[in-house]
Amino acid sequence: MSEPLGSGGQSPQNSAAKGAALAREKLAQAKADALRRGQLPRSEPRRRKNGARRDSADPQLFGGAIRDLLAERGWEQSVAVGGVFGRWREIVGPELASHTRPETFEDGELLVSADSTAWATQVRLLAASLVRRLNEELGDGTVHRVKVHGPNTGVRPGGLRVHGSKGPGDTYG
Repeated sequence: MSEPLGSGGQSPQNSAAKGAALAREKLAQAKADALRRGQLPRSEPRRRKNGARRDSADPQLFGGAIRDLLAERGWEQSVAVGGVFGRWREIVGPELASHTRPETFEDGELLVSADSTAWATQVRLLAASLVRRLNEELGDGTVHRVKVHGPNTGVRPGGLRVHGSKGPGDTYG
């Protein structure tokens, strides 16, 4: 009759006890060797922090590196506003976007231009909900006011001007 491999004619309990004793002996020997070399073993177990610890020289994920750069330079809001300008159609809807476009954003005020006075009036009526929607995208309190410009038609037709005049009242008298 054959015996199980690795038992050497011993019972499993006896074999496990010998294995544990051998491991303790090897551990004690390693500690003694470390002590002779001046490398004392740690008395408490090592604690691992959650997640990998990165060195500044380690490669980083692209998105994280960009976020860090934007935060470092203070460009987060400018980039967010640029994103809103780029996604204007998604934010305001295709119909409104086909007749309006954002022009500038400064000090919490968004300047929107409309292609007709009717659409400029429509945007003025929707200004409060537009501010609310933009603040959902950019962060609460970023946009305070929406200012709307109608179409820029240039010089009004039919008005004769005299060189050196001081305005419309000057041409009639």
